[in-house]
Amino acid sequence: MLRGALSIILSLVAWSAHAGQSFMAIAYHDVRSDVAADYDPDPLAVSTQNLAAHFAWLHHHGYTPVSIDDLIAAAHGERPLPEKAVLLTFDDGLKSVYTDVFPLLKIFKYPAVVSVVSDWIEMPPGQTVDYGERQLARDDFISWAEAREMRASGLVEIASHSADLHRGIVANPQANSMPAAVSRAYLDGRYESYEAFHARIAFDLARSVKAIRTAVGSAPRVMTWPYGKYLSSSLDLAASHGMPVSLTLDTGINTLPDLARIRRILIRENPGIYEFSAELLLPQDNPIVRAAQVDLDYVYDEDPVQQKANLDALIERIKELQISHVFLQAFADPDADGAADALYFPNRHLPVRADLFSRVAWQLKTRSDVRVYAWMPLLAFRSKEFDPAWQVVEQSADGRKPDPDSESRLSPFHPEARRVIREIYQDLATYADFDGILFHDDGRLNENEDASAAAMDSYRRQFGDDFEISLAHDDPELGKRWSRFKTRTLIDFGNELIWILRQQQPELKTARNLFAPAALDESSETWLAQSLDLFLESYDYVVLMAMPYLENDDDPDRYLERLAVAVARHDGGLERTIFELQAIDWRTGTAIPATILYRQMRRLQAAGVKHLAYYPDDFVADRPALDQLRQGISLADYPFRHR
Repeated sequence: MLRGALSIILSLVAWSAHAGQSFMAIAYHDVRSDVAADYDPDPLAVSTQNLAAHFAWLHHHGYTPVSIDDLIAAAHGERPLPEKAVLLTFDDGLKSVYTDVFPLLKIFKYPAVVSVVSDWIEMPPGQTVDYGERQLARDDFISWAEAREMRASGLVEIASHSADLHRGIVANPQANSMPAAVSRAYLDGRYESYEAFHARIAFDLARSVKAIRTAVGSAPRVMTWPYGKYLSSSLDLAASHGMPVSLTLDTGINTLPDLARIRRILIRENPGIYEFSAELLLPQDNPIVRAAQVDLDYVYDEDPVQQKANLDALIERIKELQISHVFLQAFADPDADGAADALYFPNRHLPVRADLFSRVAWQLKTRSDVRVYAWMPLLAFRSKEFDPAWQVVEQSADGRKPDPDSESRLSPFHPEARRVIREIYQDLATYADFDGILFHDDGRLNENEDASAAAMDSYRRQFGDDFEISLAHDDPELGKRWSRFKTRTLIDFGNELIWILRQQQPELKTARNLFAPAALDESSETWLAQSLDLFLESYDYVVLMAMPYLENDDDPDRYLERLAVAVARHDGGLERTIFELQAIDWRTGTAIPATILYRQMRRLQAAGVKHLAYYPDDFVADRPALDQLRQGISLADYPFRHR
């Protein structure tokens, strides 16, 4: 058996000739004849009539449902996938997959994957499990005899959906319940260790595999992760238990190298033919972004009652706005100087102001239905424990020292500074669930930075020059090379951090703040070490600080129009640039009226801008005013609030 699993794994690596073949995968759950047409308590339920219509639509439009055998054979190079290949999957092992789905599979001769939670099938009489808004008992799920019958038909692949991971566990000090398959349990004031977490997942997978092999006659080859949540390390663990194919709820089209984490279209709200066909035919990627950048410092309060009130105010406001993203501060900056003095998650190197990021991120995701990006410094971490030699320093007439007008930053060239930052990011990924990373605007270096010995040594190793910053001032070409060297160093270091985060959050999206001069003037790379073209190549999104008051421009509207024109000149510029407006004029400390923000947003949209954000959001004081702001930034079909 192990040899067979290893054979599959090795075959999945050898994908040369057929690596470009693509397929879609669809995730269904409950299928019932009595699903309400307009509203059903189970948002994942589909009516039997609609499922039959989906199958008929696939047939009439040239789609070919494929089996796991077909996918593995194509990965082996034995036979190609058909055009318009689609994988049908049904999660949770509900009774309806036998009573309603299986007859349709036989009529259409369609293969499918049925994923079962083994502990649910083996529940003793009288026990129930939470299933959304319902309590389900043993008879609400298929029996092992029914699973054997479906498998014997040759149409159904029985997959593992875990033994007991399809539930929430307490995962932070506030007792939030989070997915058991990816969260460190929090018990008796302590987080579960990595070793204990890994052992818990391994034990569950082993139990599930044994139960399915014993009851059905063959071990599962497919692991379907509960709630679509998984870690990179868990994919390897599943493969080691004979399941090299994994099903997720990530979105997008699959190619054969994706068998280790197949993306699926989640079917919700009982779609009819028009809605179903739109799910398959319309692009799944590059949705319009509407984002609020939020200071967690505004949520934090020493009084837990007030802190909860602040959090509730934030959740309700974001829900009312009906936007898509929140860029949520994961570091503490109470003195507002741009450097992280503490963090909002457990870590090895800085004080924990409060273990709050995990809770707020999860609440925003589940209650306000937004994607949450952790907003984090790239370099600006400050501690008395850090060696001063780790800092970015500037060369000036009176020697080399940190710029007194800038926040404290660690040098991206110093190996110990890099180690500390990498470990901070590793801790962030360990103790929170989030969708993306936004690198803060501290990722910059002016023409006199970084004059540290580590930076000079790194430059000399790469170019072999006997280099000093003063030489770059006198030689324009040398100056450009020095600036580009720093730009790429910052990007490369960011990529190291992204790789670390993706070990825990495999589908993590990336964004980085860009100062507006980098879009308007290519020579600004000299004093910023930032490049719009390189950022567009390196990140999913560029968050452009479209802040005319910050740049002391006398004509804000004209300034924003110039920015839009400048970004449009770059390949993919408007597709992947988020224009972030300022909600405070920091020169005077006064709030910018929401009516002005609304006007600016409309002007940018008229100029072709797709993605919008603003900062900061003062949800406690209702600034910017919700009614006007919603009209400018909401993704709602009707952005006006009902009275």
